[in-house]
Amino acid sequence: MIKSIIKKFIPKGLLSFYHLALARLATWYYKNPSDKLIVIGVTGTNGKTTTVNFISQYLECQGQKTGIASTVNFKVGKKEWLNDKKMTMLGRFQTQKLLVDMVEDGCKFAIIETSSQGIEQFRHIGINYDVAVFTNLTPEHIEAHGGFENYRKAKEKLFAHLINCKKKNFFDKKIIISNSDDEETERLRKFKADIFSTYGIEAKADYQAKNINLENGLSFDLGEKNIKTDFLGIFSTYNVLAAIATVDQLGFSKDSLLACKLRGVAGRQEWINKGQDFKVMVDYAPEPTSLEFLYKALENIEKNKLIHVLGSCGGGRDKARQPILGQMAGKNADIVVVTNEDPYDDDPVEIIDNVAKGATKAGKKENVDLFKVVDRVAGIKKALDLAQTGDLVLITGKGSEQFICIADGKKKKHDDRLVVGEYLEAKIS
Repeated sequence: MIKSIIKKFIPKGLLSFYHLALARLATWYYKNPSDKLIVIGVTGTNGKTTTVNFISQYLECQGQKTGIASTVNFKVGKKEWLNDKKMTMLGRFQTQKLLVDMVEDGCKFAIIETSSQGIEQFRHIGINYDVAVFTNLTPEHIEAHGGFENYRKAKEKLFAHLINCKKKNFFDKKIIISNSDDEETERLRKFKADIFSTYGIEAKADYQAKNINLENGLSFDLGEKNIKTDFLGIFSTYNVLAAIATVDQLGFSKDSLLACKLRGVAGRQEWINKGQDFKVMVDYAPEPTSLEFLYKALENIEKNKLIHVLGSCGGGRDKARQPILGQMAGKNADIVVVTNEDPYDDDPVEIIDNVAKGATKAGKKENVDLFKVVDRVAGIKKALDLAQTGDLVLITGKGSEQFICIADGKKKKHDDRLVVGEYLEAKIS
C-alpha cells in the first residue's frame, strides 16, 4: 500500500535513479559475485521458468553444479526451495546474496529468469550475463509497460546489457539463443554477440525440431537423434529446444543429453494423483497464449468432461484479458469455475464477473455449467466435487505460487497443489 502511494507521487525518473542506485550499491557490497559464474539469463513471455529448469537439469546431467532463480524456484547446488516472494526477480541485494551463495557452494552456472518488469527496475544491473535466451513475445503486462512496444523494448534491454558486460577470462564470449519462429529474433540480431544461435520448429533454425509427435508425451527429431520426454504440447518442444541449444553452445554436446530424463517443474503441467478416478492438473497459464497452448496439449489426453478452474490477476495487470480468458474457458471446457486469483487492491468480485462474462459469451450458463466462487479454496473444491469418473479437472492461474495477494499489500498463504491433495485425500479416506 505504502509503495503504491510512493510511486504515485515520486517522478518516474527519480524512481529509476533509486532502482539503479540500489543495483549498483548491492553489486559493490557483495563484490560482483556474477563475475565468478557463467550466468545465463532467460527472458520472454512464456516458457521462461521451465526453460531455466531444463537448462539446469541438462547441465547437471553433464556433472555441473548449478544455481537457479526463477518464478517457481530457487536453487543453490543440491539445495532447492520454492519461490515464496511472489516476484520473478528478487530485490537487488537479495539477488546478489543469492549469487554469492552459489559461488560459495561451488556452482559454476547461474540460470536467472529475467523478467521485463525486473529489467525496468534495473534488477539485472550488476549481473554479468554470458548467455541470454529468448523464448517468445506475446502481449502481457501491457498496462504495466504502457503498451506492447514498451514491453518489447524492455525485453531487449537484457540483450543490450549482455553485449556491454565484460567478458570473463574463463568464458570469453557472449551468446544469444533465440526462437527463430518469433519475429523478435530478427530484431535481436542487431546485438552483436560472439554467437547468435537459433532454435525453432517452423522457421529455419540451427536447432530445428522435426517429426514432432504429441500423442504419448512429446518426441521429436533433432538432426539424426530422437528426443523423448513425458511433457505435453507443442510449447514444450520450444522449452526443450531452448535448453538443448543453450547447453550445446556452452560446449556440451547435444548428443550427450539424450540420456538425460527431464523432470517436470512444480506447478507446470503437474498431475495430482491421490487415487481418485479422475485426473487433476495444476498449471500456471495465466494469459491467453499460454492457455491456448495448454488447451491444445490436453486434446491428446483421454478424458470425459473438462472442468476448468480459473480466474485472473488484479493490480492493474492487463484487465482486457479477463473476459478473453473466460471466453476461452467457455469454448474449451465443459464446466467452468471462475474464482479468485490475485486481486491485490482490486475488487475480486468484479474480476470474477469480468471473467465469467467471457464464459457466458461462449455459451455457458451460470449455475449450470458456469460457477462463480469467490474463495479460491472453495472454488477448487467445487470443481473436485463436480468431477466424475474419467473427467479432467484443470486448475490454472497460480501453479505452485505460495500466496494469494490481496488488498493493502497483504498475502494469504495458499498452494493450489496442497489444496487439491488434502481435499482428495479427505474425500477418498
